[in-house]
Amino acid sequence: MNLLIVEDDEGIGRFIVQATSEAGFLPRLVGDGAEALRLAQEFQFDMILLDVMVPTVNGFQICRKLREMKVKAPILLLTARDLLEDKVEGLDSGADDYLVKPFQVAELLARMRALLRRGTGSSTIVVGDLELDANLHQVTRAGVRLELSATEYSLLEYLMKNAGRVLTRSMLLQHVWRYDFEGSDNVLDVYISYLRKKIDTDREKSLIRTERGIGYRLGGN
Repeated sequence: MNLLIVEDDEGIGRFIVQATSEAGFLPRLVGDGAEALRLAQEFQFDMILLDVMVPTVNGFQICRKLREMKVKAPILLLTARDLLEDKVEGLDSGADDYLVKPFQVAELLARMRALLRRGTGSSTIVVGDLELDANLHQVTRAGVRLELSATEYSLLEYLMKNAGRVLTRSMLLQHVWRYDFEGSDNVLDVYISYLRKKIDTDREKSLIRTERGIGYRLGGN
């Protein structure tokens, strides 16, 4: 589960990163509202933990803008503001839940699990005859199960979630390997090659397309 944490207090941010990492999430921490909006638009997160009082754009404004952008990820507001009107404003702005600081890790994780159980739709992604079931962690093409490594699965899932969209090398590397592409590392090409062998070999239609000088996309015309 890819997690965006928007928190400008470094101590609290590191605490949440450690707690959620140990719980199996893949957290990304930012301390600025404008940067949070950029990342939420560029990458697909499964959940967003959002402090209300962050610089440049506050949490309520971020919520509204994300919902206007059709970002459907569950949003959990984290704040020291515990007045009823603040909670109402947060929920009305598009947040799914509201947790007042200070909080215990157990409660934070319990609320996150509850939001994920609500879900926002099917756990299955389908692109042509390629199907990924996130609950079973299983991929099939034309009904035949494909055996993928954890990295191959993560890369394919990101491509499928953004089917038809060109994803840059930097976007893919940041999402799957968590670092910036500097132009000298061919790890992405290696794993794309692995995926092609498992998904496209001996198929009438290849699904993984190379966009020269840019990156890759899955499906589309």
